[in-house]
Amino acid sequence: MTQDLGQFDAEFLLDFFSKEIGAYYYNRGLHDARAIFEERIQTIDDDIYAIEKEVR
Repeated sequence: MTQDLGQFDAEFLLDFFSKEIGAYYYNRGLHDARAIFEERIQTIDDDIYAIEKEVR
């Protein structure tokens, strides 16, 4: 875009985008964090099973 924005216009535009699509990016961040968390939990779970002792 080649249009110059003043300070007020830029703040308005940022506020507009934050209100309109901010929740989408926030929820996407939560989704990504949850995926990382679940992956690490699986790794920990695998490590715990790997150190189990055999029961006779």
